[in-house]
Amino acid sequence: MTDGSSPDLASGTVHPGPSRPGADELVQLVDPHGVRHPHGHYDALVADVDGPALQKLYEDMVVVRRIDAEATALQRQGELALWPPLLGQEAAQIGSGRALRSDDFVFSSYRENAVAYCRGVDLADILRVWRGNASSGWDPYTINMATPQVIIGAQTLHATGYAMGILNDGADAVAVTYFGDGATSQGDVNEAMVFAASYQAPVVFFCQNNHWAISEPVGLQAHVPIARRAPGFGIPSVRVDGNDVLACLAVTREALARARSGGGPTFIEAVTYRMGPHTTADDPTRYRDANELEDWAARDPLARLATLLDSLGLLDADYTDSVKATADAVAAELREGCLSMPEPAPSDVFRHVYSAPNSWLDRQQDHYERYLASFGPDGGTPQEGRR
Repeated sequence: MTDGSSPDLASGTVHPGPSRPGADELVQLVDPHGVRHPHGHYDALVADVDGPALQKLYEDMVVVRRIDAEATALQRQGELALWPPLLGQEAAQIGSGRALRSDDFVFSSYRENAVAYCRGVDLADILRVWRGNASSGWDPYTINMATPQVIIGAQTLHATGYAMGILNDGADAVAVTYFGDGATSQGDVNEAMVFAASYQAPVVFFCQNNHWAISEPVGLQAHVPIARRAPGFGIPSVRVDGNDVLACLAVTREALARARSGGGPTFIEAVTYRMGPHTTADDPTRYRDANELEDWAARDPLARLATLLDSLGLLDADYTDSVKATADAVAAELREGCLSMPEPAPSDVFRHVYSAPNSWLDRQQDHYERYLASFGPDGGTPQEGRR
């Protein structure tokens, strides 16, 4: 499913086509040159996105890129243990994230910080785990988004189970799960699709194909487009230009509408690119050709929307200054939240492990606290007669 003028991002060619695209083509509404192309099917899904709405999408992407840069700097300065950058994937996350309703529930991997921003997460909570101050970043029910899953692909099972619960409740909310191209080789993802298709669960599988599963290129594990896998489970799929925020918004809205109306799951493959490292512990120059990065930098999601806004007369100095000020303020809040984060108490490791009191855990905590007390108030060597 792609639009009438979408380029194949691997070859850069344009596929003129019908109103509803072929399986391997890419839905694209704004091309890398910032040109808006009409589309017979998807235009209706973004008919409400006027100039101010486009400006808000652009502001969102600028802000989350600034969040990402600030968090990377904090890690390099020793304030965070690790950080998973999202540079280059802003359009996929903002476009899909802004399509969601407040009662939809998100199950993400560790890179969807832009989606968390859309859900209204407290900025300091994004960093809490990476600073080592907590085992979980936020209360999932305050923003209807589960805390990030590090185990690759496990969140797809959680999303499908939650979606089956939605069915049992007779509600019309949707579960949305985010994962990368590498996760599609995991058993969990495939098992989740089996259950989702069998029960026609209201779940959207949102795959960000950023071309690299750490150091493994996507072509090594997928010799055909990843979106082709889902129809084998009975799940309709769509490929979208993941650097086109408007197209990502359109296809996600369509998938959500299908799920709400009883149409079951949808698989979205957002073709994008991870412009930075897998995490700040990774060195992509050891496995990635610099020419590849240069090619994808020319398809930057922020640059193309900026060009479109400029062509519409919506990128004047007052607006860009306002966006920069907003991004700087958010970054300052993020940094302050990180540096002022209180150190956790040793016994906090036992908090939030179970939802109800647990005698086995209580016993461990008692033993641990008595062990710590044996070192005395100054934390020195164990007191006489104590071990």
